[in-house]
Amino acid sequence: MPKCLNRATLTAIGLIAMGATASADELAIYCSVQQSWCEATAAAFSAATGVDVAMQRKDTGAALAQIRAESANPRADVWWGGSGDAHIQAASEDLTVAYESPHTNELQDWALEQYETAGHKTIGIYSGVLGWGYNTEFFEREGLEPPLAWEDLARTEYEGEIQVANPNTSGTAYTALATLVQLYGEDGAFAFLEKIDDNISEYTQSGTAGIRAAAMGETGIGIAFLHDVIQQAAAGFPVKAVAPSDGTGYEIGSMSLIAGAPNPEVAKKFYDWALTAEAQSLALDAGAYQIQANKAVAPPPEAPKLEETKLIDYDFAKYGSAETRTHLLKRWDDEIGSQR
Repeated sequence: MPKCLNRATLTAIGLIAMGATASADELAIYCSVQQSWCEATAAAFSAATGVDVAMQRKDTGAALAQIRAESANPRADVWWGGSGDAHIQAASEDLTVAYESPHTNELQDWALEQYETAGHKTIGIYSGVLGWGYNTEFFEREGLEPPLAWEDLARTEYEGEIQVANPNTSGTAYTALATLVQLYGEDGAFAFLEKIDDNISEYTQSGTAGIRAAAMGETGIGIAFLHDVIQQAAAGFPVKAVAPSDGTGYEIGSMSLIAGAPNPEVAKKFYDWALTAEAQSLALDAGAYQIQANKAVAPPPEAPKLEETKLIDYDFAKYGSAETRTHLLKRWDDEIGSQR
């Protein structure tokens, strides 16, 4: 835990975890990135402004569900991080509000495209490439070839050795679902998901659970964003990142201001601060290897090179829409999830 996480911040985190709403001199955040980065960001903003930050870490799908459930009486002010598809859906449901920050001109084009797509109700703060990580010690011990393309995941020798999250709760898994639909067409994608189902040992709730399990040797492969794989490798675990050679999707992690928030002016102050190079530079020290949106922040050397990765032309507007997300998630529940 960062040393700068002060007593007031810890107290606020405890309050929000128990369901209390932040008071007028606090800021309440739902955070959908790594816990270490959530804590470092909350502590740094508190130190810079004197505002106590009540932060609760939630997976992307869970954060969207909670914001939707609380829409008549919002408990949080800002939703920070998590795959942009869900943020776009929140914008389309008027769960979030438009805001124009003076720092938007400091951001990468892809971050601003997200901003325009959502009618200024969300903005990109980082990007991450979808892929997987595999445990090198397990593969060497079993004499297996690593999967380098999506179709490789269907190999019979991987039976029971893959973990991926449930797309209802995980932005990572929803990005994987939407990626496969864009690669293969909807029917082709679901046929592929059925094909690899025997190789999936568990559909986890968290998007990072699979790669953590692979890092610990509890499974062979974890489908994840590559920055989460790199984080495990940097911590010394025997995992290697793979960007699928036949093309892959990516996320634009986003930030949104919650409609009807209890502390809208403090929320805007955080939003402005979070777009600065100073704030985004906290990521690497917190062990987060995402590519940051502020142009002044150099990508971590370990991060995947976007220009060397075969990325699909991911349609964020379509796959972030309520209609498309609801349809795909229902079909996943009916054809994949309900079979477990």
